[in-house]
Amino acid sequence: MSRAIVFRRLLVPLATALVLASTGVIAAARSAPGRSAPKPARTWTGTWEAAASGTVPALPGASIRNVVHTSVGGGAARVRLSNRLGTRPLRLGSVTLALQLPGEPGSPRAVAGSVRAVTFSGAGPVTVPAGRDLVSDPVALRVPADANLLVSVHTPADSGPATYHRSALQANFVAPGGDRTAEESGTAYTTRVDSWYYVTGVDVLGTSAAGSVVALGDSITDGTGSSFGANHRWPDRLAARLRGLPAHRRPGVLNAGISGNRLLLDGRGPSALTRLDTDVFSRAGVRTMIVLEGVNDIKGTPEQTDPRALEDAYRLVVRRAHARGIEVIGGTITPYGGHGAYTPAREAVRQAVNTAIRTHRIFDAVADLDAAVRDPARPNRILPAYDPGDHLHFNDAGMRALAEAIDLRTLTAKRLSPR
Repeated sequence: MSRAIVFRRLLVPLATALVLASTGVIAAARSAPGRSAPKPARTWTGTWEAAASGTVPALPGASIRNVVHTSVGGGAARVRLSNRLGTRPLRLGSVTLALQLPGEPGSPRAVAGSVRAVTFSGAGPVTVPAGRDLVSDPVALRVPADANLLVSVHTPADSGPATYHRSALQANFVAPGGDRTAEESGTAYTTRVDSWYYVTGVDVLGTSAAGSVVALGDSITDGTGSSFGANHRWPDRLAARLRGLPAHRRPGVLNAGISGNRLLLDGRGPSALTRLDTDVFSRAGVRTMIVLEGVNDIKGTPEQTDPRALEDAYRLVVRRAHARGIEVIGGTITPYGGHGAYTPAREAVRQAVNTAIRTHRIFDAVADLDAAVRDPARPNRILPAYDPGDHLHFNDAGMRALAEAIDLRTLTAKRLSPR
């Protein structure tokens, strides 16, 4: 049995208990008569995600500092790393987690004293088998909501193609030589990259009973068209809306968008149907999924001309989610009139799919994103105020409109009945 498998099955519970006991985050035992009420139980919730979208050449000998943005906070954290799309075992010399210096989203600098070593089954160096993911031991670091974290990874040797998320819309950094993962100043990180390497998630330990929400989508969910480094993707905007709720009712928001992604076929990343297990079901505390997929199936090559194929795929997504107690919100496909791939025939397919989403009771709830962003004068087009210029994606105002079209009650009330 591989080390990764032993770690997952046997050592994580023990490591979790030891670390959390030492940091005082294990829930209090039942109170005796005359004592205060027990503290709320603490559970793991996903606070950030990036779906693996492909591979790039490795950076042997380098340290990579990934900058990621939290949706909810907690008293401890754990990091998810991936060699899912790699072809050789991935050797990690060291991994650290830290708080990025506030007010410097374009900087590799860490808050003084915040750098923590990330271990796996108690050890720093680790080898991740090809095709596999790893979840770290708990890290004793208090993580704020709406903050940037630094996940730094040192790869001492060439481990083959690096699993990455191509479109981070965030400055990340590379120190070309040596292990610089523990460096607070960030001065060794002299090269900027706009992708996330190896890291695919961060979980936090807290008292929220709301779990997490996963946004499964394509480039619109990935944030294309929004401002670089500003965390203005629509899932980020949704997380900002949810921060108005009491902490115990506030779910984490996880972005599983991949630019170019399709519902039915692989292409830019695995298809939505084939990545449900890795990008949705394996995540911590998932209660709800929001699906915004289909435009690339309609306008891509080969194009999908039968609306029923998309409807059947949506129903399969819902069945698989319901089997795990996860509710599914379906988003209508947004307009793209004026884009180079637009044709009247494809528009007819989009309209038919949206009619099915609205009226065929496919999903537990519907977010009519099409209605929220279309131009009333030309309904096959995005409202000009939301259009960054390509007639397909959304600027910051459009991303806000998408987030505001989602009824928060569908994210905070558990309605799913046994099926």
